Amino acid sequence: MKKTTDVTRRRLLITASGAVAWAGLGSGLALADSTEPASKSSPGPVSNAKPLPAYAKWKDADSMIVHSANTIETRRNAFGSSGITPLDRLYIRNNISPPSEDIMKDPDAWKVEVSGVKSPRTFTVAELKSLGLVSIATVLQCSGNGRGFFKHKPSGTQWTVGAAGCVIFTGVPLKAVLEATGGMADGMVYMTSTGGEEIPPGLDPKTIMVERSVPVAGIEDAILAWEINGEPLPLAHGGPLRVIVPGYAGVNNVKYVKHVAFTNEQSTAKIQQSSYRNSPIGIKATPEFDSIWEMDPKSWITLPSDPGKPVKAGRVQISGVAMGGMSEAKVVEVSLNGGRDWQQAQLTGPDLGKYAWRGFVLAVDLKPGNYALASRVTNAAGTSQPEARKENERGYMNNSWRDHMVTIDVV
Repeated sequence: MKKTTDVTRRRLLITASGAVAWAGLGSGLALADSTEPASKSSPGPVSNAKPLPAYAKWKDADSMIVHSANTIETRRNAFGSSGITPLDRLYIRNNISPPSEDIMKDPDAWKVEVSGVKSPRTFTVAELKSLGLVSIATVLQCSGNGRGFFKHKPSGTQWTVGAAGCVIFTGVPLKAVLEATGGMADGMVYMTSTGGEEIPPGLDPKTIMVERSVPVAGIEDAILAWEINGEPLPLAHGGPLRVIVPGYAGVNNVKYVKHVAFTNEQSTAKIQQSSYRNSPIGIKATPEFDSIWEMDPKSWITLPSDPGKPVKAGRVQISGVAMGGMSEAKVVEVSLNGGRDWQQAQLTGPDLGKYAWRGFVLAVDLKPGNYALASRVTNAAGTSQPEARKENERGYMNNSWRDHMVTIDVV
């Protein structure tokens, strides 16, 4: 695999639905009053950093924070400015260890069973490629991105901003697969996808398997993907085949998918029943609490954000990324003083559709001093990124602009 993905050598043709077709080519400002300080950003590379696991050795090590073999975060300053996250800098999150690399020897031979339809059948990837082709840009974001900002320190990886990226997936529209199988059977309410991870012997599969259900109402733009950013989908990101449900949190985009079922009930697997649920702090999650599905508007500043590196006084380009969730990002505002005053930023880069994020920039003249930089986005539906996080037991779906602030020293 190439170390980086060069999407700048290609021109993107965008449709109204968000699908993508490839074509050739003064004094310092005091911080706002707050009981919680602004983030000092993710730490820079250090000599005792954990090494990348074997299946992800091709990643740009200097751009990543390795929390564990299954949780690898992009550094705040490493997202790039093109709008598309380079593949070698895209985060990794696995709920259990990935399958053997052997499944990538002949990716076209990978099989996926489709059931809960009028004519159930099993497809190889090669057969899926004959049904249709579409590319779609979407934000891929772990449900726990921003967990590290919660005061009660929920269990799980303490992600800051880097469990997210914006990428282009290519595959077959799920609608084409449904057409080839006669459509959904009557009364089906959910699409339930099962991953191909190996279950360790002696364990109840339901306690560990990756099997997620999403409402069929939300799968209008869903695809079965075998390519990412113009390259074959690697094992690290779910290859040979991955379910992509644009606008939905990462866990719903099941990797190494081996079974897609249309069902009238949600999966009975633990990951659906009691994990990824929005329960109050101190309360164990149960099916009565909302499942983590659709993402919310969110933005954060990426530059300047280097920890411990002062910024030279004068003209400064403040840049970042903004996503609208289920509706396109329309307006981004930036504050230099922790949210007391706001200025509208300029959106940058191509508009890749409602599920993609947009870059933004605000050019300002800064005098020496300390600044608390914040950003907030409003989407096309009029929903704005909130100041406060939504408190919950596991630290899911944090889109608080205050939590995502950074402080900089201008000299």
